[in-house]
Amino acid sequence: MNTFEMPRTVVITGGSAGVGRAAARAFARAGADVALIARGQGRLEEARREIEQIGRRCMTCSADVADARAVDDAADRIEQDLGPIDCWVNNAMASVFAPVSEVTADEFRRVTEVTYLGIVHGTKAALRHMLPRDRGMIIQVGSALAYRGIPLQAAYCASKHAIVGFTESLRTELLHDGRHIHVTMVHLPAMNTPQFEWVRSRLDHKAQPVPPIFAPEVAARAIVWSSQHRRRQLLVGFPTFKTVWGNRLAPGLADRILARSGYSSQQTGEPEDPERADNLCSPVEGDFAAHGRFGDRERPRSFWTPLSRHPAMATAAAAALVLLISAAIWLAMA
Repeated sequence: MNTFEMPRTVVITGGSAGVGRAAARAFARAGADVALIARGQGRLEEARREIEQIGRRCMTCSADVADARAVDDAADRIEQDLGPIDCWVNNAMASVFAPVSEVTADEFRRVTEVTYLGIVHGTKAALRHMLPRDRGMIIQVGSALAYRGIPLQAAYCASKHAIVGFTESLRTELLHDGRHIHVTMVHLPAMNTPQFEWVRSRLDHKAQPVPPIFAPEVAARAIVWSSQHRRRQLLVGFPTFKTVWGNRLAPGLADRILARSGYSSQQTGEPEDPERADNLCSPVEGDFAAHGRFGDRERPRSFWTPLSRHPAMATAAAAALVLLISAAIWLAMA
């Protein structure tokens, strides 16, 4: 079987803002009850009210995904109050915008604990409840940067790369054991979320997502779709597809392009306030929901993503990209 029923109970980490909040709304509209795990209790309560207004049950758990015991405790409470967890979405993340030489050891550790180990802790908490039932879906929210590192985000890129290795190892173990628990990855392009308002940054100018920028609902729709289909991974948006396959085919060329454009493409023309609060170690207060401040530039839909759901079309597109990149390299060397 390549499809699953719509999950009845869904857990989303990092569910109080950004992609997580948009996904919570999308799951609720599709008929699921939702449990949200995040640190900021105020935003969790705002998200809960949104879900209940849609007409579904919502439970909130204030926890730091870097704390394995806190995530386990949250999973136990969710199972008790909402019922068996059918789908677990690992979405929480953290980052630091700065060159490697300016990122401290503690900052590397913290980003890794949230972005990588947070997914490990969430996955293990989900498995603890799913394995005895031998059913369930685990969705890892990844990124184009899980396959291609870019300047100024080394800690984040490294953590996303680690998630791929972890997920591939887990998938082989589940297949070996003949388990009916599916693990998938949904890799995203640049999203208009509030993270650029609160991410820790040492850049001269305010951080921005690398254009083109997509609305968080684009990611939310892809996550809900993935919860009902047996796919190894889903590349959301043509920029993600282009980044992943371009790096596979011509990584040296990607190095040079990013060395030239990677700094400017991640910054606006507005100066950064070096004294502003960031959320690396504690939540930032403020009226943040799913969308960030790039609404005038966001794309509300991705025409590529529906095509990427069909493996044959995605393969044909990859072959076409191989030819284009090969031709570009040949012309450059001619």
